[in-house]
Amino acid sequence: MLPTLSPHRPRKTRRFRKALAAAVAVVSALALTSGAATAAESGWKMGKPRLTTPWTNQVSPTNALPEYPRPQLVRENWQNLNGVWEFAGAAPGEVPPFGEKLAEKILVPYPTESALSGIQRHEDYMWYRRTFTVPRHWNVGRDNTLRINFGAVDYKAKVYVNGKEVAAHQGGYGAFSADVTSALKPRGEQEIIVGVEDRADATWQPVGKQRLVPDRGIFYEGASGIWQTVWMEPVAAKHIGTLGMVPDLKSSTLKLTVDTGGNSGLTVEAVVRDGRKVISRSKASAAETISLPVPQAKLWSPDSPFLYDLDVELKDGRRTVDKVSSYFGMREFGTAKGADGKLRFTLNGRILFLQSTLDQGYWPDGIYTAPTDQALRFDLEQHKVLGFNTVRKHIKTEPDRWYHHADKLGLLVWQDMPSMRTGGRPPADAQRQFQVELKELVEQKKNWTSIVGYVPFNEGWGEWSRETTGKIADDVKAQDPTRLVNAHSGVNCCDSLGDSGKGDVIDWHAYPGPAKPMPDGKRISIDGEHGGYGLEVENHMWFGEGHAYEMVKDQATLNSRYVQNQRDVLASAQSCGISGSIYTQITDVEHEVNGFFTYDRQVKKMDFAQVRAVNQAIIRNADGSGSGVPDPGPGTPGIDGVHAYKFDEGTGSSAKDSVGTAHATLTNAQWAGGVQGGALAFAGNGQADTGANLVNTAGSYSVSAWAKLDEASGAFQTVVSQDTGRDSAFFLQYSGQDQRWAMSFVGLRALSPEKPEIGRWYHLTGVRDAKAGTLSLYVDGQKVAAQNACSAAPSTGHTVIGRGQYGGQQVDFLRGAVDDVRLYDRPLTDAEVATLAKRD
Repeated sequence: MLPTLSPHRPRKTRRFRKALAAAVAVVSALALTSGAATAAESGWKMGKPRLTTPWTNQVSPTNALPEYPRPQLVRENWQNLNGVWEFAGAAPGEVPPFGEKLAEKILVPYPTESALSGIQRHEDYMWYRRTFTVPRHWNVGRDNTLRINFGAVDYKAKVYVNGKEVAAHQGGYGAFSADVTSALKPRGEQEIIVGVEDRADATWQPVGKQRLVPDRGIFYEGASGIWQTVWMEPVAAKHIGTLGMVPDLKSSTLKLTVDTGGNSGLTVEAVVRDGRKVISRSKASAAETISLPVPQAKLWSPDSPFLYDLDVELKDGRRTVDKVSSYFGMREFGTAKGADGKLRFTLNGRILFLQSTLDQGYWPDGIYTAPTDQALRFDLEQHKVLGFNTVRKHIKTEPDRWYHHADKLGLLVWQDMPSMRTGGRPPADAQRQFQVELKELVEQKKNWTSIVGYVPFNEGWGEWSRETTGKIADDVKAQDPTRLVNAHSGVNCCDSLGDSGKGDVIDWHAYPGPAKPMPDGKRISIDGEHGGYGLEVENHMWFGEGHAYEMVKDQATLNSRYVQNQRDVLASAQSCGISGSIYTQITDVEHEVNGFFTYDRQVKKMDFAQVRAVNQAIIRNADGSGSGVPDPGPGTPGIDGVHAYKFDEGTGSSAKDSVGTAHATLTNAQWAGGVQGGALAFAGNGQADTGANLVNTAGSYSVSAWAKLDEASGAFQTVVSQDTGRDSAFFLQYSGQDQRWAMSFVGLRALSPEKPEIGRWYHLTGVRDAKAGTLSLYVDGQKVAAQNACSAAPSTGHTVIGRGQYGGQQVDFLRGAVDDVRLYDRPLTDAEVATLAKRD
């Protein structure tokens, strides 16, 4: 027989914190008998985790996440249904096993793949079963209904009580509940069965980083089935469904809406408290949006995360039919121009730099589910210890208590939408379902004080249309106008279909970076991912070894690389105007070993004092009064350039610099006929190395050339570039990924609108205007593209014709010909470029 749980009955109180503390303190008895059950008595046995956290062995059948699961809508009476359930794998279309004992035992709410579940494997289809009793004093069926609530079930769930289907839900990240009153027997044990289907990345369902077959890269173990708390509560027929809470600093009020499920004629009484002190009392129709006064409001911020308590009573005439406790913070997100004229993020009207980590939310013992509430809070607490004020919840969601901890700690949150799988574009039905689940996410997250903005897409994963991405950003903004919308994190990267121009944020990724996008007139910019320095720690790795974007040999090197990288972040904030940066990442995850902690949270991998010092320096000094970009000066007049190569020699192993003295040494290059006179031809393995650093890439410059291609496939081909020792400082190139001409920085391309024709000569000009912060491409004398781009660091490598450099390697060799290459120490005007493109 499965356990019968005792109810939670915290003592009555008018204050939220006491109500929540009482609800948390009274733990359900999760025993198979009247006493506390041991693991052996319950039939559950923990699997064997590859790594154990400090909390792994604290988990048992009697204490599987017993805390009150819904901190923003607290009722006194509730009962936790976490604990040991029966479990069985299933087949598609299988009849629910009503009244049947299932063969295995699983510890809810840990995913089936996790060691803590006791199953430690994936099932595409599965059954959960247990029994429960309804406390008589709840008066279910007379005064109250009974609701069973699920924090999250991945992915499709059907819920049955006593053989009757009471709920169905699709989506692995959203909470749902069911009124099961009509399915209850008059007394005694009640049976609940949950059927789950989760085929993960075999479908187009949103999965985040879950994979059926995890790789030794950036995709991880799956997390199927029930993975957040299951619980039940008695609720009046006329009750409070949800609260909508929007702080308004201008009027010093909280705008409160109370969802009563369509019941009319009800009134609401609300009390705002600061500790024991009553701040205001309000009474109004439940159909109205109520303005609750919060005079001389104490504002919420990372440095002072003050939260007000809120009690809400729902009345039918003089009779109270429902009462809940909640809380809120008074704060406001916005944008404003700094003293340097660049648009910046503001909190409560003041510029604030959002210094963040990437937080994947994975655990070696619980996979998607933290072993305990203390563990859930730990990662957030460490953000504060490390000097961060923000966290990016990366393509995953968390239980409500995670956001509650963030609210209390004063940690701002970027909330990603879990992505669909990578590879290809999703079909129409998957597109529609993605939008349904995104809308659900926003609706369920919009009351948390800490959430600063939403991120619908990451690096193009599951994206299907740039236009639709923009529309989705508009839809999210309309659904929650109080927060920022980052339409596409890493819009410069990977599978991205390009910038939709919508939302409130321009977000680039660069490793190790940082990324340096420039804000525009209506959107702030952030470095959405950077860093990723890795260090292996023996006996604390999921696979016994690991990888990162850049591996280091020891902690001292890791510290120094991090500190220098963060100094670059500050320089980018001051000169480029970025409003935030996101370092990868707070902990190692499986094969990724680029965390501040090992995956098991057992080892600190950096000197936290150094980390905190540099992080706090960024927040303190990235205040919008930055140094800006120095005026690069007028440069050399005329259109001859400061260096030029006509390629009219027709013979020999070097090409003359007709303006300067940087003659180019030829390797595997052939003399050929050009647009006028001679040209150089390359067959995919040659170059013309000028032997000198001809372009000051920290300032303004222009590069022009005639070029033609012998092939236009998926391979990159470079016309002119300048080495740095790692990646070319710029590329005037054919972008094989886009099959367009491009003027590029790493991670940024100004692209021509059309694919070039093979064998046709094109005049190409790339213009870098450091003062304006732009990178532009001209084709045949016409400007065809421009991108905002922060100033780049100076490079000391050689200027090269016919190839590029990436990762320290010579790459992107040209298959085609080049004529009349010219280099300028200033941005050319439109008229000058048009003149260059004319054939004599």
